[in-house]
Amino acid sequence: MASYHKPESKTIQELKDIANKLRIHSIEATQASKSGHPTSCSSMAEIMSVLFFHTMRYKVSAPRDPSSDRFILSKGHAAPILYAAWAEAGLFPASELLNLRKFDSDLEGHPTPRLNFIDVGTGSLGQGLSVAAGMAYVGKNFDKASYRVYCLIGDGEAAEGSIWEALHFSSYYKLDNLCAIFDINRLGQSEPTSLQHNMEVYRKRLEAFGFNALVVDGHDVEELAKAFHEAQNTKGRPTAILAKTFKGKSFPNIEDLENWHGKPLGTKANEITQYLTGLLKNTGPLGLHPQKPLVDDAPVVDIKNIKLASPPSYKLGEQVATRLAYGTALAKLAKNNPRVIALDGDTKNSTFAEKIKTVDPSRFIEGFIAEQNVVGVAIGAACRDRTVAFVSAFATFFTRAFDQIRMGAISQTNVNFVGSHCGVSIGEDGPSQMGLEDIAMFRTIPGSTVFYPCDAVSTERAVQLAANTKGVCFIRTSRPATAVVYKNDETFAPGKAKVLRSNVEDQVLVIGAGVTLHEALKSADELLAKAGIHVRVIDPFTIKPLDAQTIIKNAREAGGRIVTVEDHYAEGGLGEAVISAVSLERNIIVKKLAVPEVPRSGPPNVLIDNYGISARKITSAIQDVLKL
Repeated sequence: MASYHKPESKTIQELKDIANKLRIHSIEATQASKSGHPTSCSSMAEIMSVLFFHTMRYKVSAPRDPSSDRFILSKGHAAPILYAAWAEAGLFPASELLNLRKFDSDLEGHPTPRLNFIDVGTGSLGQGLSVAAGMAYVGKNFDKASYRVYCLIGDGEAAEGSIWEALHFSSYYKLDNLCAIFDINRLGQSEPTSLQHNMEVYRKRLEAFGFNALVVDGHDVEELAKAFHEAQNTKGRPTAILAKTFKGKSFPNIEDLENWHGKPLGTKANEITQYLTGLLKNTGPLGLHPQKPLVDDAPVVDIKNIKLASPPSYKLGEQVATRLAYGTALAKLAKNNPRVIALDGDTKNSTFAEKIKTVDPSRFIEGFIAEQNVVGVAIGAACRDRTVAFVSAFATFFTRAFDQIRMGAISQTNVNFVGSHCGVSIGEDGPSQMGLEDIAMFRTIPGSTVFYPCDAVSTERAVQLAANTKGVCFIRTSRPATAVVYKNDETFAPGKAKVLRSNVEDQVLVIGAGVTLHEALKSADELLAKAGIHVRVIDPFTIKPLDAQTIIKNAREAGGRIVTVEDHYAEGGLGEAVISAVSLERNIIVKKLAVPEVPRSGPPNVLIDNYGISARKITSAIQDVLKL
């Protein structure tokens, strides 16, 4: 390990002074907003001082420079001290801190990327370390750059399972460019944490997870500086700095006391501010400068206008599962752009994400069965536009990572999610494996795009479009093989539906997606052949945005009657999207077919029919609406 040089006494004092300045800023900001978490800020003041003014390398003029160190504040409620650190570094005037939590200020109660020095939104606890691990993975394996990643974690949030998923991932992949800092201040929101200050238990747990675990006095700047030095020089495993701290440190009559979480100091603020000011030894400008020399070695990355290496090449009528077409398209994208990566949770041979390994094995990241962490890692990997990340799993398993996904939207992430094995059409595996809530879930995500391709051609195009679409994207793929209905040169766009059956004599419009589109086509063909009834059929391609204009136009041309059919629960899926689209239109009725209850195991065709979404049931529904 490189030899450690103790900082000069002048430097140590200045770091102590910065810590107390950060405390003062946190008090003043939370007093101005009449809300916030000054005691949670105070416990980490020395950590922030040493990190931002002694250890980390970054450009104040370009906080998201690709070569700079990354910092993730997992305990997002301590945002005021993070804002204060950047203000002290010179990014913006300290007077701006008094706008904390105001409606017209981007200094929000918890950090979001509206600020140019924030990579991801935090505040839903337990997620920061997964994001940091994703950043570190990219830095080590793709960028092969010198930047390091620091993540500050509260001891309360260390109870979250996602933290331990991230610890396992980071250790398994030997992310020695990652440093996790645990601010162990003993107190949670409503009572002491389960381990309080039992530092030896923390140390043993972190060592058991494969970390270089360092227990330090979190208020001793020299100990912290030495620990960060050791972390920088530890190879082959990540480091965890376990900092014993006190909530409300240096706040007389508040330090280490309960019932001060999430409260400004009120009438005690002036007294405590004066006390902290009295601790300052340097009243003028500090000699320390936050600008550290960077190793400018992060490569230039271009992730714009990503295309398939070759167009789809299928025959009309050929039976191909859309999950297989996803894997094919993923490999084509990867062949054409070195920054396309795939992550999965031990389902890669079912989702077919493993096909990217035929192009470049290094661009597949196995996350094992830890979906919350896999999603967080992907969000981190996509930060600063370093990669185009595709995350696949059985669609139903994304529900356990919904919090990470919704925080991804707050983080302005461009991660693409691919959910296979959706609906009762998966068959015998039963309801625990059936994605029946996934469309509803992803539709609720702000700015999301929800693709539901029905065949191999539209799936490949959905994958290409997702790679170039801002925001969270979700592609719903199916387990059964379905017939190719589109020519290989068919063009697709989000929010643009396709009319697959049309006649001037159409009496009803049927809208299906994925497997149910094929049931709709079968029903339309049978009704025409057996009863002379003309049925129009639309493939929406995307459920969000939904092509309301095309749907309304064709519904009117088909007598104002719509039947929707989906392999999804009735709430929040295709049917409700269509109902919302036509809700203000006169003389249009909608009959919705969807899975009405928790299903059971059985052959796919039996389940599709039993739960009311087969061609036979569509035919019956059409006959019903024609009577209205």
